[in-house]
Amino acid sequence: MKIISAEEVHAALSYPALVDALEEAYAGKFSMPPRQVFLLDPEGGKNDAFAVLPSWSDEFIGVKSFTYFPEATEPHKSLYSKIMLFDREHGEPLALVDGTTVTFWRTAGISGLATRLLAREDASSLLVLGTGNLSSYMILANASVRPLTKVMVWGRDPEKAAAVIAQVSGQLPDIEFSVVEDREAACGEADIVVAATGSHEPVVLGDWIKPGTHTDFIGNHHATKRECDSALITKSKVYADSYVNAMKEAGEILVPIEEGVFTRDDIVAELTEMCAGTATLRESDDEITLFKSVGMAMSDLVGAGLAYKTSVK
Repeated sequence: MKIISAEEVHAALSYPALVDALEEAYAGKFSMPPRQVFLLDPEGGKNDAFAVLPSWSDEFIGVKSFTYFPEATEPHKSLYSKIMLFDREHGEPLALVDGTTVTFWRTAGISGLATRLLAREDASSLLVLGTGNLSSYMILANASVRPLTKVMVWGRDPEKAAAVIAQVSGQLPDIEFSVVEDREAACGEADIVVAATGSHEPVVLGDWIKPGTHTDFIGNHHATKRECDSALITKSKVYADSYVNAMKEAGEILVPIEEGVFTRDDIVAELTEMCAGTATLRESDDEITLFKSVGMAMSDLVGAGLAYKTSVK
C-alpha cells in the first residue's frame, strides 16, 4: 500500500486534468452514502468532531476521514484528513492519501467544472472573493477552462489578496492580476465571480451582477448563512452540486426558500445531470448562472484516485 503525502498530491494533480476526471466521473455511475459527522464530546462544550465520507466507483472504493478540533493550538492543527483508497475489483488496499490537499484541489476543480459547463465561452475576467487556502486553486482551475486575461482578487485584508496573486501569477504570465477594494465595481466588471469566504453575510448582491455573468459560491456550509443575497438567486439560473446538499446546508438557497421567493423545484439541475448532458445549461449570453457547491465525497475519490494513478506511473 502506497502512502501519498501532501507534496506528492501537489506533484500529481493539475488542471484541467482534474476537471476532466471530475466531469467524467459525475457523468458515470457511482455510489455515495451520506457522510457521517460525529461530535466527540457533545455535552462537554467543545465542537471536536470526527467525520467519515465513503464513496465508490467502477475503479476505486474510498473513504475520507477527518478530525476537526477548532481549539487546537500549535504544534497541532485544527484539521487532519486522510483518504483510504481500495481497488474496486478485488478490494485490495491501494493507498493512504493526504486528504487536506486533495480537498483543496477537488473543491477548486468542481468550481472549474461549473465554469466549464455554465460560463460564457468568451468569459475573460474572473473575480475571486476570499483569500484563504482555496483562493489560489480557484484561480488555477478557472483559468484552465476559460480564456482569462484578467483576474481580480478581493479580501478584507488587501495584503492577503496580494499574497494570493503572488502564489499564482508566475504560473499564469499572460493574465493581468489586481487587488480590488471596491467589491461592487469588481462584481459588475467580472464575467465569472467565485466566492470562497468565511462570511456569514452576503458578499455579493444581485444588483451588482451584470447580465451574462457566471457566479459560484463555495465558502458557506450553513443553512441560515449565505454568501449572496436573495436578489441574485431570483435573477439567476440556479444549479447545485447535489439537491441533498443544497436542501441541508446551502443557506444561499434555503434562506430564499424560507422567504417564499424561491423553491426546491427552481434549482435547474445538480452536477450529475449537468455532466451527463441531461440538464439545460446556459442558453444565452445574457443569462446569469449560479452554482452552489457544498462538497461531495465522490470528488475526494476522484482526486485521490487521480493522484494515485499519476504517482504510480
